[in-house]
Amino acid sequence: MRYGFIGLGNLGGHLAVSMLKAGFEVTVNDLDPSLGKRHVDMGGVWAATPAELARDCDAIVTCLPSPAVSEKVLMEVLTTAKAGSTWIEMSTLGRDEILRLGEVAAKKGVRTMELPVTGGVHLAAQGQITMLAGGDKDLFDLHLPALQAMGNQIFHMGPLGNSSIIKVITNMLAFIHLKACGEALMLAKRGGLDLAQAWAAIKASSGNSFVHETEGALILNGSYDIAFNIDLALKDLGFAMEFGREFGVPLELASMTEQTYVEAKAAYGGDAQSPMIAKLLEDRLGTDLRADGFPARLE
Repeated sequence: MRYGFIGLGNLGGHLAVSMLKAGFEVTVNDLDPSLGKRHVDMGGVWAATPAELARDCDAIVTCLPSPAVSEKVLMEVLTTAKAGSTWIEMSTLGRDEILRLGEVAAKKGVRTMELPVTGGVHLAAQGQITMLAGGDKDLFDLHLPALQAMGNQIFHMGPLGNSSIIKVITNMLAFIHLKACGEALMLAKRGGLDLAQAWAAIKASSGNSFVHETEGALILNGSYDIAFNIDLALKDLGFAMEFGREFGVPLELASMTEQTYVEAKAAYGGDAQSPMIAKLLEDRLGTDLRADGFPARLE
């Protein structure tokens, strides 16, 4: 089975490498041809366009920055994709979008599986990212070996559309945790504590979180560089708020966090790193949250 991988950015590039390391035949494509060099050097095949890639692949994976880009690429893929092939969408789409696009693909004889991931780019680089699959069980079983090459915790969430809900929930929690992390570190700093020691104490406490361990460290370094920007955070929080309205669930913390990200975008721009919501508090109080011994990026 030959896989095509479209989108070789911060996340997708690592995932395609993991597939090649595991021995899969992979054809790659990106708007920036230079991003495919390492994959070609590992035995991958370069395709100049999504249509060229889809012509020879049994499954086409897309890992793209926005729903609009995903739809544009899918439309091109479907001009040449073989009947019976699979579209595996790793981008974060709304539930209604993935269901609609799945129907479009089905009319061309292409089956769809959604596969959002969570855990961070550093875990993708290690082949240890968490994968949230949605779609028919037989399709999940068919592609499970490829999923296992990319991630170490893999969940089949049920029918197509379910994964988009759980991915939004996990991201919503991460952004809320990040806001709380910044406030906690600022309390420690203004309270006169050694920040490195405070970070370690929180890590060993009942107040710990994955976000504190990872993004909290990047805040203390001052790089904030999680390879995920404010615009992407606002997109995901927007999805969460839509689900809240649809399902009748008040999302008070998510709403407050969304407003914090709106403020951060106004201050630093949509391309700024998402942990920079902590910098809002630093700037407001004239107090930085720096400490020695923390990494600029997660490995």
